[in-house]
Amino acid sequence: MSDIETTAREIHEQFSDHLDVDVEDVQDRLERLVTDYKVPLDEARRSVQNHYLDEAGLDREDLGGGGSGGNPEVQAADVDEAEQWVDMTAKVVDLWEPRSDAVGQVGLLGDESGTIKFTKWAKSDLPELEEGAVYHFGNLVTDEYEGRFSVKLNRTTTIEELDEDIEVGDDAIEVDGALVDMQSGSGLIKRCPEENCTRVLQNGRCSEHGEVEGEFDLRIKGVLDDGQDVHEVIFDQEATEDLTGITLDEAKQMAMDALDTTVVADEMREDVLGNYYRVRGPTLGRYVLANETEKLDEPVDADAVLIKARSI
Repeated sequence: MSDIETTAREIHEQFSDHLDVDVEDVQDRLERLVTDYKVPLDEARRSVQNHYLDEAGLDREDLGGGGSGGNPEVQAADVDEAEQWVDMTAKVVDLWEPRSDAVGQVGLLGDESGTIKFTKWAKSDLPELEEGAVYHFGNLVTDEYEGRFSVKLNRTTTIEELDEDIEVGDDAIEVDGALVDMQSGSGLIKRCPEENCTRVLQNGRCSEHGEVEGEFDLRIKGVLDDGQDVHEVIFDQEATEDLTGITLDEAKQMAMDALDTTVVADEMREDVLGNYYRVRGPTLGRYVLANETEKLDEPVDADAVLIKARSI
């Protein structure tokens, strides 16, 4: 059985209780995307699932997971794939202020293997989590954004508070070096505004939702050189504002005045390239995610860094 056939059967099983749909119809949709339009199978799966979710009037979490012991029990460091249903025992390490009314709580969960971001949707009608408390979570959904994996609590998630403590492992690394390049996709960007989607738009299009009116955001995808190795580093909006001194509102005004969003990245390059930084954060995929950034006078091997920087 081919990968497309296997995926079609899995999608059919998910929706068989909600829609009168043939597995052949599911397979045809997948094959058109994969064969005719050269869409990767994982992306084609999401697109077909979204089609049937819309047709059935369902949210993704309405499909549910295995539940009742049917999900794998994972640790934070085990999460390396999106859209998987898992169970987890973890401590609420930190809670942040949600930036959207759709989010009930957001923060970090931690266990012996490290930490992972979590999001609890406001409409999920779940109990409030307390910072420092340990819970067993059933039926979480994994997600991925720019190489960083997370878990989402939904209306099918079960939460059991445990009378125990967990010593949370530290999964962060520290890198010193010169910021020698800012990659494409840095500066003032737009993200898809659809719920649960934060993809960066390309020419006003989301790869999943098509043409949309995006929401502005800031980021830097940088290359940090320590004299021996290069490290790809992602600075989110908060880290980018701290690094450059340019706020999101100021960046939008700069782009409006120039009628060009690229002026923001150009201004940032002038300010930060060639400077030396110490970056601390988790490594996910090929990226270091900048949770803490400190500007340095110069690295240990400044000459080697400068030689590489001139060659980029």
